[in-house]
Amino acid sequence: MKWLYNLFESSKPHFEKRGKLAFFKPLFEAIEFIFFYPPARTVTGPHVRDPLDIKRYMTIVIVALLPSICASIYFFGPRILLMILVSYAVGGLVEVLFACIRKTEIHEGFFVTGILFPLILPPATPLWVVAVGVFFGVFFGKEVFGGTGHNIFNPALVGRLFVTIAFPTILTTGWTAPGAWRGAADAVSQATPMALAKTQAVFTPVADLLIGIPSGSAGETFRLGIIIGGIFLMLTRVSNWRVPISYLASVFVMAFVIGLFGGIPSAGESAAPSGFAAAFNFGLFNLLGGSVLFGAMFMACDPVTSPFTVPGKFIFGIGCGVLTVLIRVFSGYVEGVMFSIVIMNAFTPLIDHIVLSMRYRGAEAS
Repeated sequence: MKWLYNLFESSKPHFEKRGKLAFFKPLFEAIEFIFFYPPARTVTGPHVRDPLDIKRYMTIVIVALLPSICASIYFFGPRILLMILVSYAVGGLVEVLFACIRKTEIHEGFFVTGILFPLILPPATPLWVVAVGVFFGVFFGKEVFGGTGHNIFNPALVGRLFVTIAFPTILTTGWTAPGAWRGAADAVSQATPMALAKTQAVFTPVADLLIGIPSGSAGETFRLGIIIGGIFLMLTRVSNWRVPISYLASVFVMAFVIGLFGGIPSAGESAAPSGFAAAFNFGLFNLLGGSVLFGAMFMACDPVTSPFTVPGKFIFGIGCGVLTVLIRVFSGYVEGVMFSIVIMNAFTPLIDHIVLSMRYRGAEAS
């Protein structure tokens, strides 16, 4: 690899401030960083330094997503790979352009955003919609706030929210049955479990939800893989367990309480089921149905857009769970995960401010 190292070293003058290619310096440094970490050294002790903090963080998240990615390709075909490639190409271009304009480094944060975005879309979403959505999400959800670490909202969810509002017909007709691309399913399109529960009061069995038989967003169907990936993130401390656990617990408790008081959807004129068992099943269905698991394990726990205080993490997770169930049950939307997380993202600075104000009230007075 010495020849490659020499190539980078000989090319550096062209990318410096007065070089012909100075505009592309962030891109050059990003490529160099992939092959050779810059030999920076501290002047004084301690000299122990870990150069892979952000890179390792992003790598671990992608590793945790591998079960969901592999399952989405198995269920919906190689088209998922095209959606991921389009997401990386368009979103990565936005990242590179902003880095060149700002003359800053290209951060690895987009590696996660670029793969999360196609996984929260219907499998049959047109590629041009993927491109428009990821462009909007990265541009308006992150870069206008200052880039990685400065964004208020989760960029992938901003893009998903935009395409949901801008292209509602396309997004509601993009649900395909798992295995349809191989001819393994009778129907090409299939209603999602949340749509069936909302419109027909048909609740998909728990076992089917776990292994990915019903349709859904590309990455949400194989829920066993999501659980495995989420636990992996918590064990490696990349994800703080307080947010996903409080999110999931509040979804179950909120749905259970609603079901206990007769809030379970009923089909036509038939009476809704009632009692402890029905409420428990309704809570379990809301926990496993839709995008709750994926949202809790991979979206809500984003350290940039969620609170940094410990009590704030619990408040954030509970708020997401309560809003998710309220939107599902009482609004015209069949799903509430996306809206709940984005709404709570907006409250994150306020939550941290209130927690810190209460904790250090005496210090402020003095």
